Amino acid sequence: MVDSSEGIRSYLFSLLKGWGYDVELVSSGEQAIEFIEERGLPGLVLLDLLLPGMSGFETLRQMRKIEEMLPIVILSVVSRVPIIVDSMKAGAADFISKPFEEDELQRIVARLLPLIEYSDVSGTEKTGAQEYIWDSPSMVEIRNVIEQISDTDVTVLIQGESGVGKEVVARSIHNLSSRKETAFVKVNCAALPEDLLESELFGYEKGAFTGANARKIGKFEVADGGTIFLDEIGEMSPALQAKLLQVLQDRSFSRLGGNREISVDIRIVCATHRTLTEMVLRNTFRKDLYFRLNVVSILIPPLRDQREMIPKLIESFLSRYKVEYRRPHYQISEQLMRSFSDHSFPGNIRELENMIKRTIVLASEESVLTELSKKARFRRGRQDEFRALLEEVEESAGAISLREVSRLASLQVEREAIDTALHQTGWNRKQAAQLLGVSYKTLLQKIRDCELTASG
Repeated sequence: MVDSSEGIRSYLFSLLKGWGYDVELVSSGEQAIEFIEERGLPGLVLLDLLLPGMSGFETLRQMRKIEEMLPIVILSVVSRVPIIVDSMKAGAADFISKPFEEDELQRIVARLLPLIEYSDVSGTEKTGAQEYIWDSPSMVEIRNVIEQISDTDVTVLIQGESGVGKEVVARSIHNLSSRKETAFVKVNCAALPEDLLESELFGYEKGAFTGANARKIGKFEVADGGTIFLDEIGEMSPALQAKLLQVLQDRSFSRLGGNREISVDIRIVCATHRTLTEMVLRNTFRKDLYFRLNVVSILIPPLRDQREMIPKLIESFLSRYKVEYRRPHYQISEQLMRSFSDHSFPGNIRELENMIKRTIVLASEESVLTELSKKARFRRGRQDEFRALLEEVEESAGAISLREVSRLASLQVEREAIDTALHQTGWNRKQAAQLLGVSYKTLLQKIRDCELTASG
């Protein structure tokens, strides 16, 4: 671990040791190179970019000169797209932005530096929330479908809103299959720009482009013999859709800058929050690719339609995070439980998990109760406005034209949809625009038209 922050080094040391790894800490690029020259290659390097003396980029380049196949993961607070692209082109195996999710780091480390059976360190089929996700009747049906296809290699398309547990379902498909002892590799197609996603999926040869100083193995090769999970497949560009179609048809591809066909034995599982049939009609998603992906389709219902799961999910998250954050006696109040029961959870299971985590970390329910109260007032206000519109139509006895009624009702629905997307993304307007399938500029105008504010 190469990081100038003593706090980060100490935190990561405890975290990685807890997962069973041997960890060595250095605070500069010079110390990292000296360590490698004197004590030999580690299995994996976690490297910060902001270092005193020799920069993180220069450290990366020096390490690449010593051993071009050494897995180096950039772990940095600097996460602008050009920085990520430059890091990957310089030979980084992956890039994690600070602050990071522990599960994300664990999966990447487990993939690049196997410790024990891959499934044991990749977050698969643990007890807790992933157990309780199967408690509703609709999820029991999904589980039955998974068991029916367990001995096949059919491509699976998982659809559902953000936060409903699509990755849990994807991992269950892998764990119940004959490939369960092999790699499960996740790629988030929405997290990377097109050129970086292409090199991430297919890899590249040395000299393929400026900065390609060493061969990079793509995720399809890493997943050979196992399962590759393409999350948010609806965000993939048309050019990459065409290349993915070829992989689905031939189970082969070429690295960027290479001519050799590489054959792989993989199962492909995809997920999206988008409605791909609508995208096909708008010519933003290839029809032939859609039919290739949609061999078995799984639709996960939102949490608001499976409210019987909420108490057990709360219990699960409490058990997990009380241990993780050393609050063994923490309990939530009846008031918070009532607020949860009345909430629609536009962010689904992930939203509930984050709220429980926040109450335990802060040892206080105040911020979550305040947030839920604001959302409830906002929802009631919108409902009152809609009722007022209906009363106005009734009282006018036809004086308001049907076109005007349609326009006003449409505006109400549009406002609800935009507000839900904004709250679901923490008011990240770029992500909300992607979620709604509109341009960033259009969303900004709609926010102004609907008079929405972050405080609402």
